[in-house]
Amino acid sequence: MAIPRGVFKSQESAELSHGNLQYPGIVESTEEYRFVERLIPPTRVPEPPKHGTYPTPSGWRPPQDPPPAFPYFVRRSRMHNIPVYRKMTHGCRKLTVIRKIEGDIWALEKEVKEFLTELSGKTPPTQVNEIACFILIKGYFDEELKKWLMDKGF
Repeated sequence: MAIPRGVFKSQESAELSHGNLQYPGIVESTEEYRFVERLIPPTRVPEPPKHGTYPTPSGWRPPQDPPPAFPYFVRRSRMHNIPVYRKMTHGCRKLTVIRKIEGDIWALEKEVKEFLTELSGKTPPTQVNEIACFILIKGYFDEELKKWLMDKGF
């Protein structure tokens, strides 16, 4: 008897019934799967619990529901934080990065420039990357921009 391609010799003894292979001695148990299920890491970070008052001691606030009506949207990171980060290049070049921007990125850049001009007294140089959906700002303004974006409802 010729063994079909991809079938092992141990499968040769399997019975063919109703078009399916049945293997003797294999029993599928679903009641014990609960022990395995708790070992599998979650695929998503769970939604944060609702608190009575905000901001929490850490300063974190949930996004506004429904989202604010601007021509742009700044999506939170998978850990539910505002995606504004510090970046240092060449050992001394200090930058702030706003990531996860959707919609009119140029409108957000204009408002960021206005906010930072009012805050620091001079307009910081910025760079917009439409393809990767982020804005680079010269200088460290991460804390101010996080608070500003939270106040806007993102």
